[in-house]
Amino acid sequence: MEPSNSIFLAGLLVYVAIRGVYEERAKRVETSVKRLDGLERALLCLAFVGCLILPVVYFATNWLAFADYRLPAFVPWIGTLVMIAALWLFWRSHVDLGRNWSKTLELRKEHQLVRHAVYRSIRHPMYAAILLFGLGQGMLLNNWLAGWSGIAAFAVLYLVRTPREERLMLEQFGDEYREYMRKTGRLFPWIRNNL
Repeated sequence: MEPSNSIFLAGLLVYVAIRGVYEERAKRVETSVKRLDGLERALLCLAFVGCLILPVVYFATNWLAFADYRLPAFVPWIGTLVMIAALWLFWRSHVDLGRNWSKTLELRKEHQLVRHAVYRSIRHPMYAAILLFGLGQGMLLNNWLAGWSGIAAFAVLYLVRTPREERLMLEQFGDEYREYMRKTGRLFPWIRNNL
């Protein structure tokens, strides 16, 4: 196994561990609004396939070998840095959301609008982390399918789910969320619009 593959696997394990801890915590928090429909399930399934299944198939079989390629030697080093940044932001986003976090479109009892720490300038830092993770995946895995499937799955998830999530937040918080939207970027703090 190439060192870049080992780095990706380590990052994937950290990603899964972070998510697992917060999924367990979320089970103990009562939900007031839940929007888990067929589209939401399909988006979660797509993300699972792109970020986990295809990389595992790449490591466990030679089925995806037809899509292998070579990147310049410096690219995995950049991918490692991107992966570290992604994992930090992923962890920090979960910590800052605390009991307000859920895997699906949900509002918790006594849900609060989180506007501190990483949420002070980015409305969706967890999606930014997943975007970075997908970029890191592409730079660490030398395979067009397994390497870039995470970013492809993220793109669909982001484009479909983010407007639905923001509608839910507008329903719950109204003008308070509109003002928050005006002051923050979706993924990038320096872009103060709906990107």
